[in-house]
Amino acid sequence: MKKKTTVITIANNKGGVAKTTTAVNLAHGLALKGAEVLIIDLDPQAQCSTLLGIRQEPGIMSLLVARRPHKELIRFSGRERLWLLPGNNDTSVVQTVLSAQRAPISTLRDVLTPLFKNGLDYVVLDTAPSVGDIQAMAIWAADHVLVPTACDYASTEGVIKLHNTMAGLQAEYKWPGGLLGIVPTFYETQTSETKSTIAYLEKHYSEFLFPPIHRATVLRECMAVGQTIFELEPESRAAQQYTDIVDRVWKATQ
Repeated sequence: MKKKTTVITIANNKGGVAKTTTAVNLAHGLALKGAEVLIIDLDPQAQCSTLLGIRQEPGIMSLLVARRPHKELIRFSGRERLWLLPGNNDTSVVQTVLSAQRAPISTLRDVLTPLFKNGLDYVVLDTAPSVGDIQAMAIWAADHVLVPTACDYASTEGVIKLHNTMAGLQAEYKWPGGLLGIVPTFYETQTSETKSTIAYLEKHYSEFLFPPIHRATVLRECMAVGQTIFELEPESRAAQQYTDIVDRVWKATQ
């Protein structure tokens, strides 16, 4: 097993692209492969808790503003080797507070660093679909950024804006991380919008393009029942496609 903790941020400036679905299924998939994994929910919607069937709590507010100890905030997911630092609506206040404090770009990474001594193999950060201090801090905290994008024009614009943000952090702050991959989601074989989106991504991001995740009702059902795809329908196409994503991330980060 890896000795260094790898931080993976899941981000896109566009909402509704399956960031949380990707974050939670990636994290659970890595745990199923034997890794110790912590998910940190940085989105005020706090849907990581919902997908895992766990109560929402002001964990990020407590961590970044109140500076409470990690051990008081981390919750066991009920799945072996998988943990969650939950959030709730209070997470929306954190952005305002950190901006008022003029918190440095390294704030989140600095707060997370003590966790790396606890035997974690991966920390997965789920982010909100917005540009601002929290998103920039989440990227700065990451070794790798994974970008889910729905197969439509608006989501592709979100990829471009996020990539520009990453380039800005590299130029201004010497961020040592990088883009791990782009995951097309809500993929539909027959639609022209899907075809044009994939063509664009292949032209501009071919070396980072992961296999797509097809649109699937079962992925919506996961949120409703508080289970990952590997629990609800482990033999489904969606489970196999997320297994492929997990395997690629695993190979790239060993």
